[in-house]
Amino acid sequence: MPVVGDLLPAQEFMFTRAELVRYAGASGDFNPIHWNERVATSVGLPNVIAHGMLTMGTALRVVTDWAGDPGAVLSYGVRFTKPVVVPDPDGAVLRVQGKVRSVLDDGNVEVELTVTVNGEKVLMKARAVVRGTATP
Repeated sequence: MPVVGDLLPAQEFMFTRAELVRYAGASGDFNPIHWNERVATSVGLPNVIAHGMLTMGTALRVVTDWAGDPGAVLSYGVRFTKPVVVPDPDGAVLRVQGKVRSVLDDGNVEVELTVTVNGEKVLMKARAVVRGTATP
């Protein structure tokens, strides 16, 4: 049974422009700020940015890998604080670390994620509740 303070294995995920285009196709979100540098900078962004839902979903992989069952996630929420800038051709590395924040009375486990790019937090209050029977 997990205890408060347990760390989940940290993971890093590479976002490239090609990945953003693939995600746009899968999600139907073809907003050009996610693939066209000229458009992104014309609206005041520093460069092309990753889709928020791509960032949010990718970060949750740390929890689903740890739990061993994506269906064990009962709830998940984040606050977007900074866009993930994806320069070409280098891309951006999303680093995600998870920690058991609490074990609830019903045995479910609340996990808090720290999600950064270049040492800066891009998501805040990133928390998931996982069914206790699914956790290691």
